[in-house]
Amino acid sequence: MMKEDNHLEKINRRQLIGRVAAMGLVLTQGPFERVIQTAGLPMSASDDPTKKLGPFPGKLGTRSPAEQLEKLTSFTSSRSPLQDFYGIITPSDLHFERHHGGVPAIDPEKYELLIHGMVERPLKFTLRDLKRFPSVSQIRFLECSGNYRGGNEELTPQHICGLTSQSEWTGVMLSTLFREVGLKPKASWFLAEGGDAAVMTRSIPISKGLDDAMIVYAQNGEAVRPEQGYPARLFLPGWEGNTSIKWLRRIELSDSPFMTREETSKYTERIKDGKIRQFSVVMDARSIITFPTFPVSVEKGWMEIRGIAWSGRGKITTVEVSVDNGKNWYPARLQHPVLDKAHTAFRFLWQWDGRETVIMSRAYDETGYRQPFLQELVEARGSSGGYHFNPVVPWRLKPDGQVVLASETQGRGRGRRPTP
Repeated sequence: MMKEDNHLEKINRRQLIGRVAAMGLVLTQGPFERVIQTAGLPMSASDDPTKKLGPFPGKLGTRSPAEQLEKLTSFTSSRSPLQDFYGIITPSDLHFERHHGGVPAIDPEKYELLIHGMVERPLKFTLRDLKRFPSVSQIRFLECSGNYRGGNEELTPQHICGLTSQSEWTGVMLSTLFREVGLKPKASWFLAEGGDAAVMTRSIPISKGLDDAMIVYAQNGEAVRPEQGYPARLFLPGWEGNTSIKWLRRIELSDSPFMTREETSKYTERIKDGKIRQFSVVMDARSIITFPTFPVSVEKGWMEIRGIAWSGRGKITTVEVSVDNGKNWYPARLQHPVLDKAHTAFRFLWQWDGRETVIMSRAYDETGYRQPFLQELVEARGSSGGYHFNPVVPWRLKPDGQVVLASETQGRGRGRRPTP
């Protein structure tokens, strides 16, 4: 192996000070601040960044102290700060969390995934086994089915629907593992079981497992984080988050759903006439404006209205924006690439005249589905909340420039699309 070039040798402290002095700078280190003397005049290191040495390369990168991005936490979940993002990929440490029994500590060297039941060859897979199979990477969103909150004008997008995030997920297709074990002809469902304290379980149709289901072990280029299921999790693109079982340890094949605790007492939806909807797992099309929103204040004139849209049924085809409380709707510009079952950024350039108004967005996906207004959901479901609530979100701009969440009585009209 070739030796390093001389100019890449390690520099000790004495050599560093000598080189700094050769550049006409004198470095002194006090207990609380660093002072650089140039031309005999002391200057605080914080005054001029060109007159000081910055930190040297470290083992981990950091955000600027000026960027205070944080998740909004509760006992069982934490919400992503959607209003603070500029793109469609959620930083891994800001991905939303939803737990039923806390985050388990699992040794990757001892990890095993058992696949059994109505299969020809029951098998156990270690993490190393999973990584030996052909890998796939996909950029997809993940969303909690209970991702809606309203009723208070001082809510941010993070409060309203911060239980959605997007990553590049890497792993092995579940269909690959199913071929390894061999599915019996009558197998039509499988049970996915997690290794957390809640032993979270859900029944999943085989058709989804053979379609685009993944066993994920990496996220955004690194190992999937513990909060997201380390060392491996199930990932079902476009389906409600609780079906993508984290810390996956067992898959059992059967000819019927297992009717577990989580799909009977929970994750079912009351609709009109006392009926209950079960296994409604696909996330419907949705959008939300992320700028301008509470607590931002804006000025009269041109601004770019920004937001994200997504659908569990495929690609977003259109996002429309209204700047007059739903009377008229205009097409927003979609940021490419527009991916399947993924957050899509949209933008709309608008000149505000300073008068009070309400702005909102609505999304359409490739199935023709249109994001509904809250009143439409209430009329269809018979309630104003619950799982799979994806209403149009209106924002009120006050004459002084303050932006707040508009009341639920606003943004109900379907409006029209202006003729080009």
